[in-house]
Amino acid sequence: DGAVKIGEANVTQADVIASNGVIHVIDKVLMPPADQLDIPATAASTGAHASLVAALTHANLVTALQAEGPFTVFAPTDAAFAELGIDLSTYDTDEENATLADILTYHVYSGSVQSSAVTDGMTVTMLNNKDATFTVADGMVKIGEATVTQADVIASNGVIHVIDKVLMPPADEPVIPDGCDY
Repeated sequence: DGAVKIGEANVTQADVIASNGVIHVIDKVLMPPADQLDIPATAASTGAHASLVAALTHANLVTALQAEGPFTVFAPTDAAFAELGIDLSTYDTDEENATLADILTYHVYSGSVQSSAVTDGMTVTMLNNKDATFTVADGMVKIGEATVTQADVIASNGVIHVIDKVLMPPADEPVIPDGCDY
């Protein structure tokens, strides 16, 4: 109805320009959520990340993501896991579980990257020590081949960005022994 709100507050005056930004005058004090959950609990509460939480549990990574952080997690939806065909019951050897952990840690950055800080071509090094690059074009943000469908879901120890695909870590470059000509 032409009214702009943030939380329960109404914007009474918009776009007051300041030397270092912009102010929107509101009619109420905003209060932060009382009890923010950590990243795994926040993901579990969305209703769209059961596969991610199950994979984190299977790979014994839940405790790591309950640590102080901050962490930035790129959280694939259940549909993204289904599209890739990941079946956790098939991950039963140490090698398969290491592969799963590598995939999952490629979705976590140790630090906070809110959507307002993302720029086109920006690269971050994920927990598995592999780089991921952002693309920003036409109002869409991608990390690798995944599109961010919901940004800045705040947790007590970081931020979650919902993505529409599971990120696959780049393959390790082969190590060529010294003295080889190929």
